[in-house]
Amino acid sequence: MRFSIGHRLFISVLLAMLAVAATAILLMRQNVAASFGDYAAQIELDRLSELADALGRQYQARGSWDFVPARGRAGWIEGELARLRRARESGQGELATRAPAPPRAPAAPVPPAPPVRATTTTTTTTTTHTATATAAATPALPPLPPLPPTPPAPPAPHAVQAPIASAALPERITLIDANGAYLAGRPLDPGPTVRRTLLADGRPIGALVIARPPVPTDALSAAFLARQSSSLWIILGASISLSALAAVLLAAHFRRPIGQLADAAAALTRGELHTRLQITRSDELGALAASFNQLAAQLDMLESTRRQWVADTSHELRTPVAVLRAQIEALQDGVRPASPDNLAILGRQVQQLNRLIEELNQLARSDLGELALQLAPLDAWHCALDVAESFHARMAQAGLAFDIDSKGALPALADDERLRQVLANLFENAVRYTDAGGRIVLSGRSAGTRIELQFDDTAPGVPDAALSRLGERFYRVEASRSRQHGGAGLGLTLSVRLIQAMGGTLHFAHSPLGGLRATLSLPAA
Repeated sequence: MRFSIGHRLFISVLLAMLAVAATAILLMRQNVAASFGDYAAQIELDRLSELADALGRQYQARGSWDFVPARGRAGWIEGELARLRRARESGQGELATRAPAPPRAPAAPVPPAPPVRATTTTTTTTTTHTATATAAATPALPPLPPLPPTPPAPPAPHAVQAPIASAALPERITLIDANGAYLAGRPLDPGPTVRRTLLADGRPIGALVIARPPVPTDALSAAFLARQSSSLWIILGASISLSALAAVLLAAHFRRPIGQLADAAAALTRGELHTRLQITRSDELGALAASFNQLAAQLDMLESTRRQWVADTSHELRTPVAVLRAQIEALQDGVRPASPDNLAILGRQVQQLNRLIEELNQLARSDLGELALQLAPLDAWHCALDVAESFHARMAQAGLAFDIDSKGALPALADDERLRQVLANLFENAVRYTDAGGRIVLSGRSAGTRIELQFDDTAPGVPDAALSRLGERFYRVEASRSRQHGGAGLGLTLSVRLIQAMGGTLHFAHSPLGGLRATLSLPAA
């Protein structure tokens, strides 16, 4: 099953958003729980205001905490709360605060009643006469005004509050004195607590300490958390939608250049080495496109070099073979006799052909990394002098002077046979392409961990554009070092490869003498 980049981006973005949402919900629940815990604790402290006031009045009346019993202290707080609740419900007690009724109007004085007669049967008659006589003797009083209605008693100070405490609150209350000593209620523990200071005459006399519950028990906290939990589905749906949208946009943003890169790579495999990508981005994909273009250019150059190599090789091999064929046909036809001179011409062509084949073989082995080298400490300066000695006759014949700038021994780490082959190629190049009457200078020096040998010759020189190409296969500087001097253009190329295989370098530059300078550098032994 193909798992596209769009699917990967969707899952990655979705998981990231869900992780952020889950973390946010977890932190929100913790913060809400802590906030509602403080809120619930504050409400519980407010609910103990009756108890705090009652304890303050008792302490003020007694002057000490001696009213707290010595026994049963653990349940004394709960008993006090129950007593205050009953007092509030009955409207009496020290917490019942009714407004005083207004004073009544003074009543008229009532005359003393006459003595009671002993005879019961005459009581009613006698009383009637007595009342009549009294009414006649006493002046009439105005009627009493009606009594004003008694105003309703105001509610108790805490009647509008919720019950004094929840079922678990009395079990979490501790009474301590001003010094923090235990007096009654729950024994003190090191857990989280809140406290309400008790005052008498404006000075602290103790405190009510409430142990906080581990989780908020307030109904508002529970409802808020339940509502937030129900929003999880909304958050989940929004996360999926946003993840899908972000994945589509990101996939389109990334898949377009990746698709172009895949198409260009397919074109390269078909041999279309001129394929290039347009670089329109500055990110990693833009850098990848630039690298692809560099790779395509390198492959194009290598293919061109390969084709040129094949063409040049076939051309270089064809020349000596054609000469040999012509000489042999002339001998066969009797046009030229089989004299030693003619046979010598055939021998030279065979040697040239053999040298070309050997150079091609060594270059091919160098490309494959199969050159057999035996590196050992040797005196590079002594090797250079030995090779120069073998060229003295040719230098004299070409009318060239040879100078030596002796620096003594130059110990290097190299292969003796391959180093002599490189030195011979450099001397051959200098003798072959230096004008008569010029000179060749050999110098050497030690440069830290390297040793250097320099070959300088006089005019003609090498154009600037040709210096960087002197190490290319079959390359010749036709203007000054033309093909008429012979050679296939592989000597310098092979020399560069051999020196590189020994851990050295071979550079070409303009010589102060007007010709070419070749600088050979090797690791010092």
